[in-house]
Amino acid sequence: MDTQKWIDEGYNLIVEFGPKLIGAILIWIIGNYAIRLIKKGALKAMVKANYDESLKKFLLNLVNWTLKIVLIIVVLGTVGIPTASFAAVLAAAGLAIGLALQGSLGNFAGGVLIMIFKPFKIGDFIEAQGESGTVKQIEIFTTKLTTPDNKEVIVPNGSLSNGNITNYSTEDKRRVDITFGVGYDSDIRKTKEIIMSVIDNHSLILKDPAPAINVSELADSSINFFTRVWANTPDYWAVKFDLMEQTKEALDEAGIDIPYPHQVHIKQDA
Repeated sequence: MDTQKWIDEGYNLIVEFGPKLIGAILIWIIGNYAIRLIKKGALKAMVKANYDESLKKFLLNLVNWTLKIVLIIVVLGTVGIPTASFAAVLAAAGLAIGLALQGSLGNFAGGVLIMIFKPFKIGDFIEAQGESGTVKQIEIFTTKLTTPDNKEVIVPNGSLSNGNITNYSTEDKRRVDITFGVGYDSDIRKTKEIIMSVIDNHSLILKDPAPAINVSELADSSINFFTRVWANTPDYWAVKFDLMEQTKEALDEAGIDIPYPHQVHIKQDA
């Protein structure tokens, strides 16, 4: 009698839960196959968009685990296990984690945006958040810069992605702007010729775009010449420093005075 009862109950369980179990297994198999297809398509899209390698791995893992969690919830629901409370627990846990890691999540989102839109790349010289340096490493939460005096600066990606970024390496040419001031007794045309001769004799200064020398201001004690020349980006500082030094020497040789503030000391007898 007991044996027959157990057989009947087992038969009823099979009839009731068998189709659900088979359906859950089919959903699990088909779902995993669909997840692999989605990951493969996402990888192709990211490769085509030239995403950073670390970003590709992170996004693929994120897609994989998100879809797996959804699939598990669907499978449990198919078997007949209530999933509403399970989903509510996941949502509450996600909210709590999000509030606890608010700053980190902002940096993460900033890192994703930087890697997708690429406002700069490794090796670029940038200025952002009050710091200047060469980009050494772009990570998911931070970006590392090496300053000209060889210090490492770590900038959070959240603030970096939300602020202004000046990238000095994007263009292959840069303009060098220097102002030279000479005394009012100096001949304007001769001064221009001297500055231009220095420019013409410098091998790193480009001919196109053409250099320009203009009187920019009649100041209190000097005539100011605004000088603009172009150089390849890697040669910017060499051109700037050479032009200032060589122009000063050329003006001195020509006897053209460069005014500077004078201090008068009055000595009083005791």
